[in-house]
Amino acid sequence: MSDTSPLRRLHRVQELDLNLDRLRDEEHNIPDDLRAARAEQERLNNELEDTEITLEGVDKQVRQQELDLAGTREQIARAREEQEKNAFDARAQSQYGSRIQMLSERADEMEEDLGPLKARQQELNERSAALRAQHRTLRPTLNDLETRDEARVQDLRDQGAADRQERADLVAALDARTVREYDLIRRAKKGLGVVEIKAGRCSGCNVNLPVNVQQKAAQGKLPPVKCPSCGRFLIRLDLA
Repeated sequence: MSDTSPLRRLHRVQELDLNLDRLRDEEHNIPDDLRAARAEQERLNNELEDTEITLEGVDKQVRQQELDLAGTREQIARAREEQEKNAFDARAQSQYGSRIQMLSERADEMEEDLGPLKARQQELNERSAALRAQHRTLRPTLNDLETRDEARVQDLRDQGAADRQERADLVAALDARTVREYDLIRRAKKGLGVVEIKAGRCSGCNVNLPVNVQQKAAQGKLPPVKCPSCGRFLIRLDLA
């Protein structure tokens, strides 16, 4: 069987495919430093998002509390004005005094409640600012790592360019049906669609092959002979 036989060309296609598989695997093998930087960025983004959502809620509480406090203080001021204008006897003075006292106590409670809210608001603002600063610090490092990784990926793709071209040339000269079947077998069988017969065994599944199957496979003709066990195409490479 000559080196230009269809089955040997298909076997060469598989060698190219396996190398292209290796390059694709390397392409998706993200460097540890980039993986760590991406994870840190995601952590910062998530923590910043959570912080700002919480801060938004606290801001809303503070605004509402301040509005309520301002409203209560306005009620106190009006009550005092009314007291001065309308309280002509002790009973009226007492009624206005009780109302002013009640409103004053409510305002004091609101101020007490507002203190912790404002402290929490300040804490969250400081936390948000710190996270944004960390994000800004990380960005140049991450950008540099991403740029380097893009160059790494492009280099791997460039390495595979010659293999892809050789594969295309080989496939163009092969029977399309055989190539389609090879592709299906290869996808189903861990990347191997064509396997060598070694010492009377299928090197794909290690089953002993009947002599007639070995003899037919040795002819190297199409359609290719399949292993009766694993269904891969069989080839004899030890023949001249």
